[in-house]
Amino acid sequence: MPNFCAAPNCTRKSTQSDLAFFRFPRDPARCQKWVENCRRADLEDKTPDQLNKHYRLCAKHFETSMICRTSPYRTVLRDNAIPTIFDLTSHLNNPHSRHRKRIKELSEDEIRTLKQKKIDETSEQEQKHKETNNSNAQNLNAEEGGEEQDEDILPLTLEEKENKEYLKSLFEILILMGKQNIPLDGHEAEEIPEGLFTPDNFQALLECRINSGEEVLRKRFETTAVNTLFCSKTQQKQMLEICESCIREETLREVRDSHFFSIITDDVVDIAGEEHLPVLVRFVDESHNLREEFVGFLPYEADAEILAVKFHTTITEKWGLNMEYCRGQAYIVSSGFSSKMKVVASRLLEKYPQAIYTLCSSCALNMWLAKSVPVMGVSVALGTIEEVCSFFHRSPQLLLELDSVISVLFQNNEERGNELKEICHSQWTGRHDAFEILVDLLQALVLCLDGINNDTNIRWNNCIAGGAFVLCSAVTDFDFIVTIVVLKNVLSFTRAFGKNLQGQTSDVFFAASSLTAVLHSLNEVMENIEVYHEFWFEEATNLATKLDIQMKLPGKFRRAQQGNVDSQLTSESYYKETLSVPTVEHIIQELKDIFSEQHLKALKCLSLVPSVMGQLKFNTSEEHHADMYRSDLPNPDTLSAELHCWRIKWKHRGKDIELPSTIYEALHLPDIKFFPNVYALLKVLCILPVMKVANERYENGRKRLRAYLRNTLTDQRSSNLALLNINFDIKHDLDLMVDTYIKLYTTKSELPTERTELVRDGRMTVKETQK
Repeated sequence: MPNFCAAPNCTRKSTQSDLAFFRFPRDPARCQKWVENCRRADLEDKTPDQLNKHYRLCAKHFETSMICRTSPYRTVLRDNAIPTIFDLTSHLNNPHSRHRKRIKELSEDEIRTLKQKKIDETSEQEQKHKETNNSNAQNLNAEEGGEEQDEDILPLTLEEKENKEYLKSLFEILILMGKQNIPLDGHEAEEIPEGLFTPDNFQALLECRINSGEEVLRKRFETTAVNTLFCSKTQQKQMLEICESCIREETLREVRDSHFFSIITDDVVDIAGEEHLPVLVRFVDESHNLREEFVGFLPYEADAEILAVKFHTTITEKWGLNMEYCRGQAYIVSSGFSSKMKVVASRLLEKYPQAIYTLCSSCALNMWLAKSVPVMGVSVALGTIEEVCSFFHRSPQLLLELDSVISVLFQNNEERGNELKEICHSQWTGRHDAFEILVDLLQALVLCLDGINNDTNIRWNNCIAGGAFVLCSAVTDFDFIVTIVVLKNVLSFTRAFGKNLQGQTSDVFFAASSLTAVLHSLNEVMENIEVYHEFWFEEATNLATKLDIQMKLPGKFRRAQQGNVDSQLTSESYYKETLSVPTVEHIIQELKDIFSEQHLKALKCLSLVPSVMGQLKFNTSEEHHADMYRSDLPNPDTLSAELHCWRIKWKHRGKDIELPSTIYEALHLPDIKFFPNVYALLKVLCILPVMKVANERYENGRKRLRAYLRNTLTDQRSSNLALLNINFDIKHDLDLMVDTYIKLYTTKSELPTERTELVRDGRMTVKETQK
């Protein structure tokens, strides 16, 4: 939608002009000055947040000195900018016209006060100007000067211009390397004889650009008595940090403009030998599209409390997000990390009660629950399942080998056999029914792995044969068999519920109502665990017998039997106490925690979506559930009346009009802005991590993150370069990067000793020099 200027007698809008439009500031004092200068009576009773969200002023109302054009596509105001240029009289030429922007008529006292205020401000500015001029005159010939001079006032010297162009070339190389996922370091110089390979990719690209005739770099290297600084590892790190910060800020600016957001973390990853948490933000942009963007890595801490503090500090202080506007948080982690991330979620909830802890839409509920079970056997089994899936996806030949074994085993049920083949070619470990699939596939997996290991035709290399042997031993362990059978049966009670949570909006709404029934079933299992476990253990025993697997009990169980001759502990009771009971108890508690009262209330608000209204015969009560978001509404007092109008609109629609079935469709309705409270509620509901991203092209952050991790060796990963690679399509401001680097890391009085490069006959020579 176009932006309209809020100034009286100004009819400019963004679609008709190249002028920049600026939001009203959120700072109350400064915002009040803007309103006073506008002289619009209807803006005086609005809050700074409302003005910031809904009103703009075009650049014509600001003095030229108040506007900074930092790049061809980015125009910003100075921090103290106040609009002073207004047309307050032209409407008097046509007194009978009606003006939407009503100008406030001032009394004589108010006029006198304004004049005196303007005289005082002018005097103050003149005094400051004189003081500045005097200070500049005194320090003109000084080697080190008191206060920093404003770069916008003093023109750059030729040397400063050349230095900026040189730094810009270095930043261009770093950004190129990040976008193309080229590691800064080349081959390990310690392991390879000197001169055999170029050890530094950055240096090689720099040399290539010089030899290609880039005048800025060539002049820097050739025309000075002491050649230019070689970009050391420290300098590269400093420049990369600035690149990362500037690219991240472009995304975070959109997040702040959208007001509300959610925080999501992905599984812990290894970045150059250190564990990091990938962090993504979910928000609705100006085009009403739900987006999920990667904003950086956070160093992982073993101590959960320290991790919670650093997590909060990074998001609020380093990245500048206001957690008061956070409306959801979700964490996708592997086994062993879930308990720590739950502490992080709890600490954030204590400070920000509206940051609801939810499931993430990209993770199946059953797999998320299984990963959170605090039983070592479950963690081991999940790791084995992932390794088996990865093993067969190493090459198409391995999948074909598995297909042929499935065809033989399912000769009498070709339909199921073909279905399993298709599933095996996908990443099936993330499915809701992963454990059912594994139990059905287990015989085929064992036979296939055993066949690869004992292949007499030597079709497989030692690495594949060795991997098959290790995996075959793991999946034929009786402890593994019991674990997957118990997980399959326990999680069968939550399978349909979890599948609906990843379905359409109406499925999610009705799933919230079915949670009570799911918990009732699991509590019944817990009350009768003796009976249920007996059936589960019998199933595991039969499966082991079918696969000719010996019932070998864990070493811990055997040692307990040896130490106590009179022990009545049996294998069945051992697995009941160490596996079945803690698994069922944990899943019941985890469901209660993740689907809190606030979370369920939020999901109930999905009845705002017209298709859900239709299924409920338009007999809905959103107002009761929407109370938790009352402070987020622009006009909470009119909510009841607005909801009534919203229901009437869809109940009495035309016969040829279909009901929007998703939040995405509702947000893109042409008349949605006529329902400001409904619009605000839909935006908040949309960013909840449990809600599915309607348009896959706006879920690029997670896909690109996983592609980067998949395609980059662990020791070559860099948190800085990763952000540049994943967010390669975000505009970058080279001038801003260069200015930031000069401001933070360079001084005129002192330059460091570094290695320098000489370019002679197309080759570089390294020497030590003092500049």
